[in-house]
Amino acid sequence: MKLGKRWLPAHLLVWTYAVLLVVPLYYFIVSAFKTNDEIFGRPFALPSSFSFGNFSTAFSSADLGLAVGNSALVTVVSLVLTLLLAVPAAFALARSTGRTAVVIEKVFSLGFLIPTFAALFPTFLLAAATGLFHTRTFMVLFLPATAMPLSVVILVQFMRTVPREMEEAARMDGASTYAVLRHVYTPMCLPGIATVLLLNFLTFWNEYLYSLVIIGPDPSQRTVQVALPTLKSITGTDYGVLTAGTVLTLVPVWVVYTVLQKRMQQALVSGAVKL
Repeated sequence: MKLGKRWLPAHLLVWTYAVLLVVPLYYFIVSAFKTNDEIFGRPFALPSSFSFGNFSTAFSSADLGLAVGNSALVTVVSLVLTLLLAVPAAFALARSTGRTAVVIEKVFSLGFLIPTFAALFPTFLLAAATGLFHTRTFMVLFLPATAMPLSVVILVQFMRTVPREMEEAARMDGASTYAVLRHVYTPMCLPGIATVLLLNFLTFWNEYLYSLVIIGPDPSQRTVQVALPTLKSITGTDYGVLTAGTVLTLVPVWVVYTVLQKRMQQALVSGAVKL
């Protein structure tokens, strides 16, 4: 009983925080099925009918189908390139013990110090100089570069937890360096890889500033985050359509999080055990 009373404030804070998250989410979702009159007249009431008219209007008005496809293409290819670069880099740093490895790891950490806006103008000049301005190709090459600091730092910490004995045993069986990485380190670091995938997916999918400047508003090239604000100019103040369009863009995020959440939880638990 004493233990329960001691934990009561913590439970109250947790449930209060949960309510603060759920209530806006509920308001946001039900608004996607309402008209403006219902949104402002009965903000927290259920919609009079669960019609998908707002969703179809948002989908067709802003051409969200093509925009979602562009975002998916940029995000998936960028995630693949990020892993292809970050996993071998983290593997090399985790196995190295010299001062050079320490310096290189600190150089990766310096990437956290670069503000997003500070790199915008040099990135714009680079895109223009390479002839990739207003293309998705530049974003596919640029996004992995921005994700490397976080990805490498996270993966290095996970790979350092792999016992050296397992690598030595694999070496005795004739495994090459690539085989050790693929069959020993990668399977044991899946929670860390899932964490990197989830964090980078959220960053890449929700990226707006660079997509707007580099790719531009061309309907055939723009991503979903650039296409979504056009609903404001097309539909005016139809907040039901605006919220419906936003809900459509959140569905991929929910799907990816649902798939990767177990691995993410494993990463958090393993980190807590190490502490």
